[in-house]
Amino acid sequence: MSLPIRLFASLVGLSFALGCHQVHFEVQEGSGEIQIPDDLFSVSPVGKDRAVASGYWGAIYLTEDGGATWRAADTGTDRLIYDVSMADAQHGWAVGQVGLVLRTEDGGASWQRQSTPKDDQGVHIFAVQALDKDRAWAVGEWGTRIYTDDGGQSWQERSLTVNETHPMFVWLSISEQDKVRNGEMVFEDVGLGDVYCLPENTNYCWIIGEFAYLFRTEDGGMTWERGVIQSGTQVDPVLFAYNEIEINEEDFDRVRAFAETIVDQQHLNVAVYPFASAKEIKNFGSVDDPFPLFDIIEARTQEIGAAVEDAGVNTDRIRRRAAPPWDYEDFLEDDPEFLTRYLDSRVADQGQVKVEIAQNPYLFTVRFADQDQGYISGLGGVVLRSEDGGRTWRYEDIGRKAALFSVFPFPGGRSVVVGEKGIALQSEDGGETWAQIENYPELFTYMRDVQFEPTGQVGYAVGQDGRVLRSEDAGNSWTQVFPKQEATEIASAD
Repeated sequence: MSLPIRLFASLVGLSFALGCHQVHFEVQEGSGEIQIPDDLFSVSPVGKDRAVASGYWGAIYLTEDGGATWRAADTGTDRLIYDVSMADAQHGWAVGQVGLVLRTEDGGASWQRQSTPKDDQGVHIFAVQALDKDRAWAVGEWGTRIYTDDGGQSWQERSLTVNETHPMFVWLSISEQDKVRNGEMVFEDVGLGDVYCLPENTNYCWIIGEFAYLFRTEDGGMTWERGVIQSGTQVDPVLFAYNEIEINEEDFDRVRAFAETIVDQQHLNVAVYPFASAKEIKNFGSVDDPFPLFDIIEARTQEIGAAVEDAGVNTDRIRRRAAPPWDYEDFLEDDPEFLTRYLDSRVADQGQVKVEIAQNPYLFTVRFADQDQGYISGLGGVVLRSEDGGRTWRYEDIGRKAALFSVFPFPGGRSVVVGEKGIALQSEDGGETWAQIENYPELFTYMRDVQFEPTGQVGYAVGQDGRVLRSEDAGNSWTQVFPKQEATEIASAD
């Protein structure tokens, strides 16, 4: 099952679900005048006066006077437009539901549909990054990663796929497994939510997705490297003597103490990796009857799970890796090496279970200030920071649990982040501390995206009910420029 149908659906998402209209009101025919604003999900400023925003029901808004006035473009679609990215004042792309890809060559006034390899797959495309008038990346559900270098006349398939050694292979249907064996593409069931490339050096790009999928490239996407989130919490493997399955009291207590450190951090899970000694695999893991070995591995895994649950971590947060393939016989006819490959992957010097943090944050936006300094914002107040170009990431404590939908870092260590319930924070010290922006409108709705034009002085934030905020001082203060009618202020309780 794919992203928008399950988790990421609202999560790209939570914002899309928070503000969906039940009724859409058309713009006045022929005028472009916006009668009732649509929720906006993305904004792309290309200068101090020009910006393009996109959102609900095929909405794309354009301003050419710094936000004083906005008009609606004719997009020819009523599909949600999740993201828009302008390469320059004239050229850009927008992407959205059910494989939607649009192209503009007149600054956003008009848009034309483009064909991609995803047209027949029905996947949603969540984000696009225009590199210049000819080149762009787009990402979405089912591992979608497509690229164009000819202005979108053709899009190259660069999506994530599954091979026979991929952990997802055993979960594929029989027909999909056959496709993999025959060399056909079967796409990975993972959603990629955002892509960003440095404007000054587009060889440097980053992609983020669910299950803490983090990618970086320094060669324009020819090769991609996985990034890693450093949890800062570790525990030594639990060792078991030959044919032993019960955990001793000391190991139980240290696993429990390890799990207690993440009880309240819902974006963190516990991953359990069981191993057996070579002697155990030889004596209990015969290819003719591996079930005695499976029983040992299963029992050890359950012992670790009991300690984790005793700490208050729910069962659904325990990720069992390399669990025994009890139905292995179903695979042998088409894959004779399936069981042998599994057994080889479980060998260790001694029987043991490794217990690690499994990252599962819901991530929305990735942005970099330069080749090294980057940020990711996510659900539950998650802010991730990298100082090595996205190779490693660490969590920053912002002291809030609200969803943070978009982050924008400036060179020199300053950053701005916006989210639900009117939250707008800034950091002046490279993400070490965060505080609410003082000169910010009192809002009770979400803001989905925040972006600045190339000089970093003029920026826009867009969100629910078509709300657009503008800053002229690098995000230190903001004013609402659209809709013009100010919302009635709600008095604070004494």
